[in-house]
Amino acid sequence: MTREKSIYDLQAEICKVLASPKRIEIISALKEGEKTVTEIVDILGIPKPNVSQHLAVMRLKGILKSRREGVNIIYSIANPKVIQACSLMREVLSDLLTDRSKMASLLTRSKSL
Repeated sequence: MTREKSIYDLQAEICKVLASPKRIEIISALKEGEKTVTEIVDILGIPKPNVSQHLAVMRLKGILKSRREGVNIIYSIANPKVIQACSLMREVLSDLLTDRSKMASLLTRSKSL
């Protein structure tokens, strides 16, 4: 049971890291390939220190990897399954929104009867 608990703890840590909309946006920006910090700042439209903080947390948790090229640090997704996980969660969200929309439509129709 202790081993399972530690796996659940690690899984929860990864989920916490991915619970930030900006971090999900960073993953989305990197799904097409590696980018410099400056490119990510331009895409997100938030200050460089904020982007750097998010990148550092994601790198520390193993979601991103980085390499230095001259004065630039270039980031990329460490494991493509992270992109798949985010895509799957987006599909779940889409399904939920569709179901809620159908329910709202039914309620609206039943009120007009």
